[in-house]
Amino acid sequence: MLDRPRLRAWLWQHAREVQPPPAQESSASEASASESSASQVETSTSASGADTPMVVGYSPFSSKFSPFFAETAYDQEACALTQISVLTTDRLGQVIYKAIDGETAEYNGTEYKYTGPADIEVTENDNGTVNYDITIRDDLKFSDGEPVTIDDLIFSMYVVCDPTYDGSATLFSQPIEGIEEYRSGMATRLDAIIAAGAENTDFANWTEDQQKAVFALAESAPKTIAQEIVDYCVANEMNEEGDIAGAAANWGFEVAEGGTIDDFANALKEGYTDEEGTFDFVGMIGTENAGTTIDTMLDNYDDYLVGVETGESAANITGIQKTGDYSMRIVATEVSAPMIYQLDSYITPLHYYGDKSLYDFDNNKFGFEKGDLSSVRAKISEPMGAGVYKFIKFENGVINYEANENYYKGEPKIKYINFREVQGVDKLNGVLTGTIDVTDPSYSKDTATAIADANGGETTGDVVTTDTVDNLGYGYIGINTHNVSVAGDPASDASKNLRKALATILAVYRDVAIDSYYSDAAEVINYPISNTSWAAPQPTDSDYRVAFSVDKDGNDIYTSGMSADDRYAAAKTAALGFFEAAGYTVADGKITAAPEGAKMEYEVMIPADGTGDHPAFMILTEARTAFEEIGMKLVVSDLSNSADLWTKLEAQQGEMWCAAWGATIDPDMYQVYYSDIANGGANAGGSNYMYQIEDPELDQLILDARASTDQAYRKQVYKACLDAIIDWACEIPTYQRQNAIIFSTERVNTETVTPDITTFYGWMKEIEATEMK
Repeated sequence: MLDRPRLRAWLWQHAREVQPPPAQESSASEASASESSASQVETSTSASGADTPMVVGYSPFSSKFSPFFAETAYDQEACALTQISVLTTDRLGQVIYKAIDGETAEYNGTEYKYTGPADIEVTENDNGTVNYDITIRDDLKFSDGEPVTIDDLIFSMYVVCDPTYDGSATLFSQPIEGIEEYRSGMATRLDAIIAAGAENTDFANWTEDQQKAVFALAESAPKTIAQEIVDYCVANEMNEEGDIAGAAANWGFEVAEGGTIDDFANALKEGYTDEEGTFDFVGMIGTENAGTTIDTMLDNYDDYLVGVETGESAANITGIQKTGDYSMRIVATEVSAPMIYQLDSYITPLHYYGDKSLYDFDNNKFGFEKGDLSSVRAKISEPMGAGVYKFIKFENGVINYEANENYYKGEPKIKYINFREVQGVDKLNGVLTGTIDVTDPSYSKDTATAIADANGGETTGDVVTTDTVDNLGYGYIGINTHNVSVAGDPASDASKNLRKALATILAVYRDVAIDSYYSDAAEVINYPISNTSWAAPQPTDSDYRVAFSVDKDGNDIYTSGMSADDRYAAAKTAALGFFEAAGYTVADGKITAAPEGAKMEYEVMIPADGTGDHPAFMILTEARTAFEEIGMKLVVSDLSNSADLWTKLEAQQGEMWCAAWGATIDPDMYQVYYSDIANGGANAGGSNYMYQIEDPELDQLILDARASTDQAYRKQVYKACLDAIIDWACEIPTYQRQNAIIFSTERVNTETVTPDITTFYGWMKEIEATEMK
C-alpha cells in the first residue's frame, strides 16, 4: 500500500517561497505568546491606546484553531495566542529549565530574564531510563477563571497519545514507558471496518449499515474523485472541456488519449492498490482530491473516528505519572535528544475540551473515553486556554480576541487584537494604507525597496518599522532517487553520478538567481540544513565544502578568481564527466545516449504561479540552457497550482522539484531521511517518500544522533549525515532567506514591541507589554 503521511497541510504552506512558509511543526513554546521579558513589569489596560485594537494581517486561515488539531501555521498561531505551554525557550532556542522563578541568559549584549509556567528537571538514570519531572505554577488560571492543575496537563498529553489521535503532535513517537502498550489493540472504527472486509458478519463494534456505507464509498470514490479533478482542471483553465487524459496527466496519472472518466477512475484505483490487491481508497481520497474530503463523503464521519478494540491494550501509560496537584513525571525508556522539545505541550483546560466526570487518574480515567476524542474535536474552531488573549469569534475573515484578565503575567496593555485575513500581495499595502498594523510580507528585493521608498530611504522609518530574522527553514531543489536512477538501483554509484551531473549544473546558478530575487534578504547555503541550526556546518570548518563543487574524481571544479562564465563552463565539463560515469554515451561534448533506466530528458516542477515568481526559477531557466548545450533536456514545469506538485510527489511520480523545508529547534533528521530499510521501511520517516533514500548507514547515524544529548557529538554525527545526503545527490540546498515582520510606526508604539526578536523568539513572545499609540 502506498505510504500517504499526514503532512499535506504543512507541505501546502511550502509550495512556493513567496508567502513566508511556517515551520514544519510549530512547537507550543515557539508559537505561544509572551514567555519572557528583560524585566518583568505588571501590565494593565490603562496605558495610552489600550482600547485601540491592533490589527494583524495573516494569510487565510483554515478555521482549525485547536491546540490539538490545528494544521496550518496560521491556524496554529491563531490558537497559540490563547494558550500556555510547558516549555520555555530563550532567544537561541535553548530550554529554560527553571522558568517559574526565571533564568537569565545573555543575547546581543543584553541580559534577559525568561519566565514561564513550568520547571522541568531531567535525570538520566543508571538503568538507561530518563525522568522528566514537570512542576507547574500553582497560581495559573484559564481565561474563564478556572484554576490550572497538573490534571489539565495530563489530560492534554493523553489526548495526543490516544490511539485514534490524528493531529500534528508527535509526543506518542517518543520512547515513553508504556506508550506502545497503551496505543496497541485499538483502531478507529473506519480502519477496523476496512480491515474486517466487506464480507464481515460480526457487528459488535459497528452496524451493518456503517459497513455498507464504507465499502459503497470505496466503490464510488475513484469515479467521484476523477470527475472532481477533471472539473477542477477545466475550471482553472489547465485543460479543455473533455480532455480527461490531459487532466489525469496534470494530476500525475496516465490515461490514454480519448480516455473516459471510468478510465481515469481505474487509473486512480490502480495507483492505490498494493501487491496484495488492497485498495487504499482513504489514502486516495485524502491525497488526490481537488477539494472534497472524506468527512464530507461519509455521513456521520466522526462516528468512524472513534476507537474500537482490536486486541489487548494497556489501561494507562506507565511512564506518565502524577506526583502532586501541580507536578508530574514522565519516564522515558532511553535517552532521546528530541524528547525535551516534544514535551512542549499546551496545558489545555480539561473542563472545556474534556469531561471532568471522566477524570480519575488513580483509576485510569483521563477526561475522555479512550479512543473517543469527540469532545475535543467538537471545540476545533473555538480555542480556550490560559494564554495572553481570549478567543471571541471568527467571522468575515477576522478573528477577534480580548485581553485575558487572568493571564499569569498580568493583563495585556492592548485590550483587543484582530487577526485579519489578507493575501500576501496586499500585506505591505495594508500597513501603508492603515488597515493593518502588523504583518509578515514576503521579504523580496521588491518588498524591501517599497518599504524604503515609503520611509524615505530606509526599511525602518516614520511609516514602517521592519524586523528581519533568518527563517527557520531553507529552500532546496529535490530529486527523487528512484525516478532519477540507472538500471533501477537508486543507491548505485551510477545513479548517484547521474544525479550529481544534474545537481552540479543546477548548483552553479544558485548565486546569481538568489541574489537577483532576494538581494541581501537571503544567502546561498551548501548543506541541507537551516543556517539557524547549531548543527549547520560553518564556512570556517576545515571540512566545509560548497555543494556539488567537485568532479567525479573528487577534484575541485572551481578555482578562486574564476569569472562567472568560466564557472558555468567548468560545471558543464564536470557534469559530462558525471554523465559518462553514470553510463551515458558522451561524444563531442554532448551526451548522445542514456544507460538502462536513465533518460535524456528530466522534468523539474516549480510552483511559481505560472509566472516564474519563485526564487529558484532563474536557476532552472539558466540550467535548462546549459543542459541543452550538452545534450540533456530539462523540462521546467511552472505550476499555477501548488497542489499539483504535492500530488505527484505523494504518488512518488515526480523527478525533480523546487520547494522549502521548515525546521524545528532540534535538528533531528528522522522525519525526512530515515528509511528503516532494514525493516522494509515499516518505521520510515513520514517524509522519506519524497527523496526515497534507502541507506542503512545513514539510518544508523540518525539513530545515533537521537540517542545522545552531547551537542558536540551530535554535530559531528549530523555532519556525517549531511555528507551522506549530498553524496546521494537527492537535494540541492539553495538558500536561507529572512522573514520580515513589519509594524506601522505611526500606530504601534514600537518601543514596547518585544526587543531582539530572533528565529526562535518572535514578536508575540512579549505581546502583553506591547502598546498602541
